[in-house]
Amino acid sequence: MRWKLTARFLLSVLSIVIIVIFVNTAILIGLLIYRLANENDSFVPSTEESFVRDFQKYIEISNEKPSISKEGLEHLHQRNAWIQLLDVNGQVIDSQFAPEKALSHYAPIDLIQVYKYKEFDADTTVYVGSKDDVNYLIGIKGSGVTRLVMHLSGTSFLQFIGKFGLFIVIADLLVATLVGWLFGRTLTKPLYALIERIRHLKNHEHQTVKMPSGVYKPVFENLNEVSRELAAHEQERKQLELMREEWISNVSHDMKTPLASIRGYAELLDDETLTPQEQAEYAQIIEKQSLHMQDLLDDLNLTMRLRHQQLPLTLREIDIVSFIREIVIDTLNTPHYELANIEFEATSHNSCHQIDEHFMRRAIMNFLHNALLHNGPDVTVHVSVDENIITISDNGKGIAAADLEHIFERYYRDTNTEQTTGTGLGTAIARDIIEAHGGTVSITSEEQKGTTVSIYLKREQS
Repeated sequence: MRWKLTARFLLSVLSIVIIVIFVNTAILIGLLIYRLANENDSFVPSTEESFVRDFQKYIEISNEKPSISKEGLEHLHQRNAWIQLLDVNGQVIDSQFAPEKALSHYAPIDLIQVYKYKEFDADTTVYVGSKDDVNYLIGIKGSGVTRLVMHLSGTSFLQFIGKFGLFIVIADLLVATLVGWLFGRTLTKPLYALIERIRHLKNHEHQTVKMPSGVYKPVFENLNEVSRELAAHEQERKQLELMREEWISNVSHDMKTPLASIRGYAELLDDETLTPQEQAEYAQIIEKQSLHMQDLLDDLNLTMRLRHQQLPLTLREIDIVSFIREIVIDTLNTPHYELANIEFEATSHNSCHQIDEHFMRRAIMNFLHNALLHNGPDVTVHVSVDENIITISDNGKGIAAADLEHIFERYYRDTNTEQTTGTGLGTAIARDIIEAHGGTVSITSEEQKGTTVSIYLKREQS
């Protein structure tokens, strides 16, 4: 994949170079054609050439005898130039400022030599002009103009241009390939790592990778952050899946017993030999098991909502001392616990907390009823309320250390529990309710000495 990305990058660079070469060539050819079409003499300095061509106006011919006007001599002097006038046979008939080695007679070949090459002085350029039957040579010293004589063959010139152009193209492509490869490695290596990182995320591989420096660093930082969030969501999803499977398994397990009982007694009701008393007894058993199933489903839904933090709490400021005292009184007023020995103590007369009365009552009553229910009629339960701590202790059978580790697990009943009523979710629900209020709960116990439940409420901000 990395080499594939590098190859694509190189191909893009080479394509750009080829396009640039063709565009530059087209522009150069267009400019040459335009210049040749509109300025035939554009490559020849126009100042000296124009001066020589226009100099014929300073040549005066009188009685077939040419001469140079005073104004023309001034121009020659200003330009550091000299002039020779020739007749049709090449004989010099007049001369002004000419060098000593200048010829007095010019054959056609001499004119060509003088015009093409610097015969008189390396710093002098000679121009040729004519007026009527008079020809003239003007030499300008220090003009800076150099004539270049070239002998070209059309075929060889085109071949030279083709070879030179091909060499330029090959050299440009090689340079572009080298530069593209060097830059391509720098660019495509992080891109390859980026693609691999996304593939890992796709495959749910959420390990954190080393971040490269440079322009891609923020991208990898964000990808690592996304990876951490996806890992957290994945873990949460797995936990929810386990909880869902646990919920379904527990519901299925706990529903089997009451459903079997309901089905059995429903079948017995079809027996025509049953007395009305037996029918009423069976109907009561079916009703009792139905209510147990309803309580079980309600508790399961409640504990799932608590675990998912989806339980809306209606918080009110309540005096916790009065609240616990009322729960103790209501318990003693219950016929089942009217003979129970419950002691109440409050070290603070007024301690207000933001709580949901309904759910907090359920949590406190669960711990209080467990102390009374699982320890027999002779147990003494002591309930004390401090400013932020509620303690429920008893002198009952206690809980074995092996059972104490699982006391807050759903459906767990310790080995000392003789009663099997209830859904098995009460302790877990009570713990979740207290934690939903921002508090904590702990249980300490010793066999044959008793159990202590300590509820720590969230401190109110003053």
